[in-house]
Amino acid sequence: MGRSGTEEAVGSPEDGGWAERLHALWLAADLMHDVTGLADRVYDMLLSRPGVLSVVGARWSGRQMTYIRLASAEEPTPFTWRPPFSAWSEPVVRPGTAVALDDGAPVVLEHEGPAAAAALWPGGLVPAGSPVAALECAFPLAGDDWATLWVGLDRPAGKRDPLRGQLVQVAEVLATSNVRLLAHHAHERRQVEDAFLAEASLQMDMSLDVEETLRRIARLAVPAVAEGCLVHLFDTAGVLRPVASAHVAAFAQGWLRDLARNDDWLVKLLRESSERRESTLVGTEDLLDGPFGAVPGVGAVQSLSVTPLRARGRSLGTLTFLHHQADAPVATPRLLGDLASRAALAIDTSTLYEKRRNHVEVLQRHLLPRTLPEVSGLGLSSAYQVGDSTLDVGGDFYDALAIRDGVALLIGDVCGRGAEAAAVTGLARHTLRTLLLEGASPGLALTRLNDTLIAEGAERFVTALIALLTPAPHGGWDVELAGAGHPRPLVRRADGSVEEVNAAGLLLGVIPGAGYRSVHALLEPGASLVMFTDGLTEARGADGTFFEQGLPAAVTRCVDGRPDPAGRLVAAAAAFRHSGDDDTALLIATAEERRP
Repeated sequence: MGRSGTEEAVGSPEDGGWAERLHALWLAADLMHDVTGLADRVYDMLLSRPGVLSVVGARWSGRQMTYIRLASAEEPTPFTWRPPFSAWSEPVVRPGTAVALDDGAPVVLEHEGPAAAAALWPGGLVPAGSPVAALECAFPLAGDDWATLWVGLDRPAGKRDPLRGQLVQVAEVLATSNVRLLAHHAHERRQVEDAFLAEASLQMDMSLDVEETLRRIARLAVPAVAEGCLVHLFDTAGVLRPVASAHVAAFAQGWLRDLARNDDWLVKLLRESSERRESTLVGTEDLLDGPFGAVPGVGAVQSLSVTPLRARGRSLGTLTFLHHQADAPVATPRLLGDLASRAALAIDTSTLYEKRRNHVEVLQRHLLPRTLPEVSGLGLSSAYQVGDSTLDVGGDFYDALAIRDGVALLIGDVCGRGAEAAAVTGLARHTLRTLLLEGASPGLALTRLNDTLIAEGAERFVTALIALLTPAPHGGWDVELAGAGHPRPLVRRADGSVEEVNAAGLLLGVIPGAGYRSVHALLEPGASLVMFTDGLTEARGADGTFFEQGLPAAVTRCVDGRPDPAGRLVAAAAAFRHSGDDDTALLIATAEERRP
């Protein structure tokens, strides 16, 4: 904070605890999303000053007021007005204040006399208490965003009145806190963008098929970037044609596909935008003549962006994002440009190697293993089902690692979905793989992963379950298990009975220093260990019941020695599901008769 010329009058023994309250205001800013949340504290602080009758505050964007707020000694709870300010004419910035703000420092002006004080308030609002004089403090917040505080007094303000310095100090705290909050929000957003771009790059690297690559980008972008996404490419005749689309609402998929293929207004916009170097942003007013005014079930599109896909000096197509919420944060030019550059390069490279692409299968999702290891005396089966067809980036994961003469099985779930969830999923899976391959026990591996998530400041909690299977001395398999907030595994015995294994523990990434202990079980020949994520148990039937209630019976039916038990169990849940769209991961290990 800066230093005011009246600082010697602020902080004296007679200041009524001002310094402590100012410090508390500074600390409270760390808990706010916006400095507007400090209003009650600021008004209470100023109303506590001797001679203060009322406080009025306003926030401005350029010359346009965004709100005005009034509190007084009689009514200390602030009352707020917002545009269009129907009770008075539209307020404007006083020229003197606007000029004074140019140097970026708080400005304090004094106004005396009842008439002057009454005329001072924006829009002619007359505060309570009939002030004799008023102090006006205008100060910048960031960019063209700034604020004004007016303090009505029951006396004239002298040149050495400590209230002048106190107003400056409040302004400096608010301005500095606002800059700090904006920097924090920008950092958080950049982290999200970086995670999304990293995941987009992984998805693009997973296929040499141009259209498959673009479909992955579209699905990944929704809802991480926008509610809807369209990708168009120029064909050999120079005509823009849609190759991928995604929408957060499953029922809007068909509408979006038809629109991308047949609407002349959209095609014209895309062609014009493809010739530019930068993204084209289209707001609500410019969309009035387009086809986005009434989308059944999801409302009108409020804004869209069109980014050209260019590589090696050629225009390849366009990438379009649709936003249905008026206050939704539009993707930054950095994100749009970086994503378009990566996508264009991937498209161009894939096109150059089209013949090779025809001989390369689509790579599996990086969050899942390509194949399961072959372990003598043990049958492994896995399945993964995406709950919502518009979203293929979720937090569910599993893996199986051959370790010495046994196998380590792991399964987990990251809270939420989208780019952030995918980034944490990759961190969790690869951390556990490394620890288990180095010989860590299931409990120690979970403990180390918890420490890693805490150290990385991960904002998503993780559940996980690890099972280490080793041959038992007298047949079957010894199983060491440790769980962290994950659904407990089931064991189907050779006689068809099903029991639950009490492998429980705290969620990962929540409590520093949490420890995890292992439990043990035995799989006799013919017995199976069933590990799953909560998408399996939370499938809801038409009658409102959950699949969890019938899971033991379904395990008995599906895990019975026939091939692909995991696929059959997931299929049973899908047939049961009437609602509930969470992803499902499933991993099953069956002890076989050991050959001599």
